[in-house]
Amino acid sequence: MLKVIIIDDEPLAIELLKGYVNRIANIKLMEVFTDAVNASSYLKNYKVDLILLDINMPDINGVELAKSLKNPPMIIFTTAYSEFAVEGFNISALDYLLKPISFDRFLKAIDKAKNLFELKENASLHNDNFVLVKSDYQSLKVNTDEILYVEGLDDYIKIYTKSNQIVTLQSLKVFLEQLPESDFARIHRSYIVNVNRITSFSKRHVMLGETELPIGSTYCSMFFDKIGYKE
Repeated sequence: MLKVIIIDDEPLAIELLKGYVNRIANIKLMEVFTDAVNASSYLKNYKVDLILLDINMPDINGVELAKSLKNPPMIIFTTAYSEFAVEGFNISALDYLLKPISFDRFLKAIDKAKNLFELKENASLHNDNFVLVKSDYQSLKVNTDEILYVEGLDDYIKIYTKSNQIVTLQSLKVFLEQLPESDFARIHRSYIVNVNRITSFSKRHVMLGETELPIGSTYCSMFFDKIGYKE
């Protein structure tokens, strides 16, 4: 059961989110707060899995609250201000919902949270040899040494193996955290590669057999450090 709290100072927004939460199975609304101060006190004493967090609030805004949490749960920002989106994602928010929020968009964000929650709950089953992914309403065991690369597609990722392609609702960042750190690298905002499967590379591309993938400028130095390449 996914335990969630709402932090928002707008009564109409609170009622909308409460109604949405009550329509979804396996998610429990624990508390509702209209300010970040009381919410912070609650979080020090009670464990929650997900915060639906407004950004523009008095005294302490949502971003400041998120940054202050030592072991933050999953966070989905809810706000009417699109200019906060970049800052929200910079602190590893799971999603960012722009008001007015439709139920379909809300459900997609909650599905992300449920998937990540399930992965954490099943963490004892994971090791460096395989990962579990949900695809087509079933859980699949994917051997990590068979993964060639992973492609990010908006809210989904596509996992390319030697024999298959698997699509699952998840982010590249979250999936990378499940993979053996020594064997996988983020090379682009849209790609993770198995470094053991790289056949050649340049400053701008890597080759996995006949497949060419770009190296993003943001990830270039980290990738070369990982593989021990020096110019």
